[in-house]
Amino acid sequence: MLSEDEIRRYQRHIVLKGLGAPGQNRLKAAKVLVVGAGGLGSPVIEYLAAAGIGVLTIADGDRVSLSNLQRQVVHRTDGVGKLKVESAGEFVEALNPNVALTLHREMIGTAKDAERLAAAHDIVVDGTDTFAVRKMIATGAGRAHVPLVSGAVSMFDGQVTVFAPHLQTKTGDGAPGFSDLYPKDPPAEALPRCEDVGILGAVTGVIGTLMAMEAIKLITGLGEPLIGRLLIYDGRRAQFREVNYRGKGQRGGGDQSNSSLA
Repeated sequence: MLSEDEIRRYQRHIVLKGLGAPGQNRLKAAKVLVVGAGGLGSPVIEYLAAAGIGVLTIADGDRVSLSNLQRQVVHRTDGVGKLKVESAGEFVEALNPNVALTLHREMIGTAKDAERLAAAHDIVVDGTDTFAVRKMIATGAGRAHVPLVSGAVSMFDGQVTVFAPHLQTKTGDGAPGFSDLYPKDPPAEALPRCEDVGILGAVTGVIGTLMAMEAIKLITGLGEPLIGRLLIYDGRRAQFREVNYRGKGQRGGGDQSNSSLA
């Protein structure tokens, strides 16, 4: 049940048709794991905390650097040198003390570790910045049968999708997973690092906020999640396009993608 303080805090959710008090109570009961407290993780953490997620676990082993602050908005200048999870935790506590925080102060090193962490949560949101790590997180979440919201950014562009291979589609087939979207690992040259090519900070805000929205939809049952759909954002043209992909043996669907943002 919501306290009087929570009713006042979440009033705009409670009066929102389609969400209401039942949806807010689902958010309060939810446990979400956010992997990465950087450019994508920052807006995810910000909006999930503001939305009233009951338990928010943040996993990251990095420390805040000055170059992070151009896009990683939960960190501050006086936090340079701190562990990102501690800096992000301070932000969450100041924003919404109703959120129970768990801080995982090291990188997730194996798919087994990812599976163990994912299994204790209802949703995993992956804001990490390398293909290998995202693949590992997806493997762990898939084994734990936990939906995964996954995003990526590069320069002026970004993308977001939801992997939930343990769920069934409307046709009764298994929903697609990470390996259905990326059957082969892309070559290293197709995945330039932000340190080398740069990233417009606001792009991480666009994609990270979309990722938070997908997590909220999955928790509350609101709308249609991006399962089997890759949403691609072109920041320079202010355009979105969508690519459908399907699981092995799944009937119907559209073209598969192997985006260079992977």
